[in-house]
Order: sequence, then structure tokens, then C-alpha cells
Amino acid sequence: MIISTKGEYALRVMTELAGLEKGERLPLKEIAQHQNISLKYLESIMALLSRNNLVEAASGKGGGYSLIRDADQYSLLEILNVTDGDLAPVSCNAVTGDGCDRLTGCPTYPVWRELSELIAGYLGGKTLNDLRGISNDT
Repeated sequence: MIISTKGEYALRVMTELAGLEKGERLPLKEIAQHQNISLKYLESIMALLSRNNLVEAASGKGGGYSLIRDADQYSLLEILNVTDGDLAPVSCNAVTGDGCDRLTGCPTYPVWRELSELIAGYLGGKTLNDLRGISNDT
């Protein structure tokens, strides 16, 4: 499993947006400058995040991007699933068992399934606030 640059950048951008005050928006150009990401690449990332209802875009004066929900309501797994798709550790169907003719008796299936569950559990249990160093217990 390798997280793409799109996934890495999405986490950085979402973490920056998590630091905004309620009702505040950050223009795309500013995000690109702060994160040192090309504007064209960032546009594609933000369009993807917006289409999947993770961020809200507003145009015109005072426009820009903001989170739709509170930062503690976004798991890292949710964001990475949008940018990178399935985060399975192997490319075969051993993780889900769907359509795998060799599942019965496959010696690797339990390992891949457990690793996939560990990855999903870890990333699913982390939020944008964790990246910001803010405890979700408060």
C-alpha cells in the first residue's frame, strides 16, 4: 500500500482548512502557496474533495474552500479512500474474498485480511484534529 501524492496533499490541505475559523474560507491560490502545491494539481484535488462532499467551495469575493463538517468528523481513511480508492495491502481479492477462486485453503488470506483491517482501523480512528495535534477527547 502506497499513499499517492494526491492523498498526501489532500490530508495537508484538509488539515489547513481545519484550522480556519467557522465561516472563514481559504482561496485556492493561498492554499497552493502555503502547501507548495501547483495550482493545477491542487485544482484537481479540490474538485475531487468537493465532489465527494468533504469540502465546500464558494466563488466570488470572500470565496474559497472550507470544511463542511467539524475537523473531528473526518477520518483519515475517509479522505484517503476518496483520493486513493481502496487501501488494500495487496492487489488480489484476498482482502475481501470477493470473486477469489482460491480463497478456500489460501494460506495468505488471513494475513492480508488482518493487515487490511489494521490499516482501516488505524486510519479510521485518526481525524484531522489528530494531524493538528488536537485531542478529540475535548
